[in-house]
Amino acid sequence: MVAKTANVIARVEPEIREKAEEIMSQLGLPASVVINMLYKQIIMTKSFPFSLPIPTKPIALDEMDATLSLLDALEAAVVYGKRDQIHQLSQIDMQ
Repeated sequence: MVAKTANVIARVEPEIREKAEEIMSQLGLPASVVINMLYKQIIMTKSFPFSLPIPTKPIALDEMDATLSLLDALEAAVVYGKRDQIHQLSQIDMQ
């Protein structure tokens, strides 16, 4: 039986992608395996598999705006996820 798969489309800064893929390549892991591992950890622990601490030093306003936008997108994804549906980011209204 062939396993069913779903596509995940995400926008990533080119430099971030290159650095991450270089490390994944050294480990012999394609991005799809890493994404599956992340998703499985989120499901198993019902949380992110890493810490999200509050910074002790002030951050620039533009960084704060970017963080708030990301949190809004994550919140929207959680709402969609609670319905046991998978959506592409283009289907999530982030405004």
